[in-house]
Amino acid sequence: MDLPTDLSRRQALGLGALGAFGVSVTSSALLRGDAPPADPRQSSALPVPSPRPAHSVTRKPRPTPTPIPARRTPAFKIHDIRPDAPARSIALTIDDGPSREWTPKVLALLDRHDVKATFCVIGMEVRRFPELLREIVAAGHQVANHTMHHPVSFSRLSARGVEKEIRDAHRRIQDVGGTTPTLFRAPGGNWSPTVMRTAARYGMLPIDWDIDPRDWSRPGAERITRSLLRGKGGDILLCHDGGGDRSQTLSSLRKVVPRLKDRGLEFITL
Repeated sequence: MDLPTDLSRRQALGLGALGAFGVSVTSSALLRGDAPPADPRQSSALPVPSPRPAHSVTRKPRPTPTPIPARRTPAFKIHDIRPDAPARSIALTIDDGPSREWTPKVLALLDRHDVKATFCVIGMEVRRFPELLREIVAAGHQVANHTMHHPVSFSRLSARGVEKEIRDAHRRIQDVGGTTPTLFRAPGGNWSPTVMRTAARYGMLPIDWDIDPRDWSRPGAERITRSLLRGKGGDILLCHDGGGDRSQTLSSLRKVVPRLKDRGLEFITL
């Protein structure tokens, strides 16, 4: 066992003398057939560290949601959410990820053009690819809650079902990304008073979109591009990085992002 630091410094000379004396005593004892004396450095008074149990690591408590007033309709425009946003601002929202194949490519594209976006993530995809959510957050993008399983008939669920979809995704995002969503997007824009109230109870504003190129249906990159290029100041654009082959979306964004910036539009988060 190693010496404690203070013992080795304060008693080095003493231990040296003791060691020399010990050699002499040991030699005499061996000649007489006696057992050698115990090494004074192996004192039982020295503390023996005990292993730390694996379960002693505790998870950081989740922040408690702060409820906000429920809205009757979702936000379709930037200024519905951020009244003080610049007039020439535009918001890119990206749904249904994270995706192992497409999210890294979208992140690389946005980084190349110094653009921040709002990623509306699905809890189940966060469970599958937690490292991708952490990459999204580390890159400075915004994260919104897009339910746990993306049920198509979301508004038809029971109040308990709506609660579970929102709550489970909320907790997953907090635990993995270390961020608390302040925005909620219903799958397919499928809203109801119950959905609105539940989102508000978790401190989230409901967001929709103004420009929908229906890129999820893969109508062709050129059609997606034409639709997105209709965007103007105050618009919220909808695209997808999850849910299937998003090569058309990526191809379109490679053209759309720089062209909208060339028009003097500023990409912001919500």
